Amino acid sequence: MKLALVTDAWLPQVNGVVTTLVELVTHLGAEGHRVEVIQPAQFRTRPCPGYPGIDLAVSPKRDVERMLDAFEPDAIHIATEGPLGWAARSYCARRNLGFTTAFHTKFPEIVNAATRLPVWLGYTVMKHFHARSSAIMVPTPSVLAMLERRGLRNLREWTHGVDTRLFEFHPAARTYAPLGNLPRPVSLFVGRISYEKNIQDFLALDLPGSKVVCGVGPVEAQLKRRYPRAHWVGLLPRTELAKLYAAADVFVFPSRADTFGLVMVEAMACGTPVAAYPVDGPLEVLARQRPDGRASLGGAMHTDLRQACEAALETPRHEARVRALDFSWERATQLFASFLVPARGAAAGPARAAEEVPGVTKLSSGH
Repeated sequence: MKLALVTDAWLPQVNGVVTTLVELVTHLGAEGHRVEVIQPAQFRTRPCPGYPGIDLAVSPKRDVERMLDAFEPDAIHIATEGPLGWAARSYCARRNLGFTTAFHTKFPEIVNAATRLPVWLGYTVMKHFHARSSAIMVPTPSVLAMLERRGLRNLREWTHGVDTRLFEFHPAARTYAPLGNLPRPVSLFVGRISYEKNIQDFLALDLPGSKVVCGVGPVEAQLKRRYPRAHWVGLLPRTELAKLYAAADVFVFPSRADTFGLVMVEAMACGTPVAAYPVDGPLEVLARQRPDGRASLGGAMHTDLRQACEAALETPRHEARVRALDFSWERATQLFASFLVPARGAAAGPARAAEEVPGVTKLSSGH
């Protein structure tokens, strides 16, 4: 299969969407598919307002059309709702081509956090963008239900995976030299330091031990000034990030706006339990219960984030690793491929549900 993957999020950006798409392309290639990635570095770009480090293509419509015409894809997947996504959507609409999309990011909430633009208005735009999609892939059942309530259709549950070889579990690997001998427990946040991540909830907590923040973003300088006692390590290569995850005692995920939160699964793969609010993302990642049914396998959720941290610290590290193993990139890739539709011919109909695709069953939170 020749797949055109159109995305406004790609390397060198560092975020969960980019990680997801890079892994997806790698695994699709390993299964014999040819993937042409149309991404911002191929165009003239400008920085996204308020988000340094994220560049957006400028007036890409004509070049996107040229690239898609030259590639003649069997299937088209539009991964993001940025300038490249809109250009590809326009291309497909004018030619009556079938395509699929994904809902990776709650842009209406992000824009609201940065500019106070009403969330309902953002979802009106999202509904229009995805209206022609034969399958909108979403990462969790709760996000799917939310989008259904907002009037989106042709939604398909598509979970993500984790590289369990890079993010390994070594019970004895509990130190990370650049941190020195920080007082324990070490509470860790990893992610983009931006408006929607709600990092201040973590930094403001009265927790014993030390707090470590890994990442960069538009509110970094502001938060550094407000919370100078936290340890800020910047952006790390993924091999170093794995060591940092393993050295932490608890991974704190304060976001209420993420659709999944791949960093939680990466932390658990390294044996580090997760503390989070019971919202989209954590509700999927921490959905599987321990055998006694009294706690989540891999961490803890609570409306009081401090209580979630305290409970997560009681979670055995090997159980966090067990939960991470539920998230397989091989399985996620098969599911993604099952939702694709032909660009031409019988293209415009809805994608079949995963249950109807031979060899692929719909993923649940525990399998």
